[in-house]
Amino acid sequence: MASQGLPYKKTGGSVSDDEAVPDTDPSDTSSLLLERLQAYKHAVGYLESYITETEKVEKAHAKEYEKILKTVSSPLKEGHHFDQSLGGVAGLFESIRSNTQGIANSHLETEKNLKGSVLPILERLHSEIKNKNKELTKGAAKGSKEVDKARNTTQKHIELLGQHSAAFASSGGKVEASNDPYILQRGVNHRLNSQVVEENNNRNDLLAVQDSFMQFEAHVIQTIQQAMSAFLQCVSGQSERQKAMYSDIISTAQRIPPDFEFKGFVHRNSNTLIDPSVPKRSVSNISYPNQNHSSTRPLIAGSLERKSRAALKGYSAGYYVVTPAKYLHEFKDDDDYKKDPVPELSLYLPDCTVGGIDGEKFNVKGKDASKGKVGSKLAMSHELAFRAKSPADAEKWWATIREASGQGAVGGSVPSSPVESRNVSGQQAPPQYQDTRQQAPVQTQQPAQVQTQGLPKQGTGYQGASITPGAGTVSGYDQMNREVKSAGTGYSPTTGAPTSGVERAPGQY
Repeated sequence: MASQGLPYKKTGGSVSDDEAVPDTDPSDTSSLLLERLQAYKHAVGYLESYITETEKVEKAHAKEYEKILKTVSSPLKEGHHFDQSLGGVAGLFESIRSNTQGIANSHLETEKNLKGSVLPILERLHSEIKNKNKELTKGAAKGSKEVDKARNTTQKHIELLGQHSAAFASSGGKVEASNDPYILQRGVNHRLNSQVVEENNNRNDLLAVQDSFMQFEAHVIQTIQQAMSAFLQCVSGQSERQKAMYSDIISTAQRIPPDFEFKGFVHRNSNTLIDPSVPKRSVSNISYPNQNHSSTRPLIAGSLERKSRAALKGYSAGYYVVTPAKYLHEFKDDDDYKKDPVPELSLYLPDCTVGGIDGEKFNVKGKDASKGKVGSKLAMSHELAFRAKSPADAEKWWATIREASGQGAVGGSVPSSPVESRNVSGQQAPPQYQDTRQQAPVQTQQPAQVQTQGLPKQGTGYQGASITPGAGTVSGYDQMNREVKSAGTGYSPTTGAPTSGVERAPGQY
């Protein structure tokens, strides 16, 4: 008979769907079921003792029946598991006590029959209950321990995420790669998924055991009925009075519906047993502290290709993320559940040099910080070449990386390698050039001539000339400027000295 109309509360044995680490004890259900098995084991043990003592009573007649009565005079152990109203297991024992008092005589032959036909049935039932107890202990009860272990692991990582999420704001966003809240959050997701898998597996095991309990209890009741029927046959040769008393005991046992005790058990313990109608837990419906903290949301994330250091391997695709902590992390994929999402590579962008963008490609030079403080200090600096799906996608990545590195966004195309950047403090002054041309006539009492020595005849396109302030004609200096521009040099007419030939100031790549 199915569990129609059986009440279940959505607390206790059922786990809430919005808590990362529920405060319920997963072993409550298994402990309750184990205790119920103990109750039936003791109940069957009582019956075995009853039949055994009946054999002795058959020898000693009336006096020995007093001993039989003593075996069932004590209240049932774990008696709260049975319905105390008439019609159940507790009612059966009440009938046994009242009818045994009236039995005074028995026969020696009855003793032999009881020993050979009734006791083996109860002994087999006792063994079945013990085996059921072992099955539950090794299966569902062991699974409850695994759930506890998984929940403790998840709780530790949630607390670690909270600690470093709080430290993120107080430290100005400077955190270690291993303590990046984004990484810690993905670690929480991974362990939370493992916890939910263990919880669902344990739930399925307990639900299967719980559903089988009704059938098992029906089997226990039916076996007890079978044993009591055999017992009736053994004592049928006794007097009619004895037969009437034993018939009353048997009829009481047979009137117990197979699901009577289990329905009452479910009704009394509906707050602990699992409700089959409650759906399984899902990670997507679970929330936990700092799940949506600003430090866990990436500035940009997606697929990029990175050129391998081995010349023959070319580019390989990966999943890359730029976090608010200013790290560029590389992962094999964006799956948080398949395995622990540990970065394959982590670059702390403020310590890196970002090269220019060339179509779909751009370069970043820096050290791998994914191995911790010691590992990052010993790591070599490498120039990494990246390739996006399109120039527009590359522009987004390049601009975000430059902004995170503190270099700011720069428009236009610049050199693609950061290796050639120069130090402004070490920049050399422009060289002095030798004047090899004849100077134009200069009026008397005018300012000294501009020094233009050192410029070669070819490549610069001019020779020395004097400048007459206020003159209305084109001077040799103006002529020089036009020749310099036509020659393609980087001469600056405002400063009177050649430039470096670079479009932007040193370091702005």
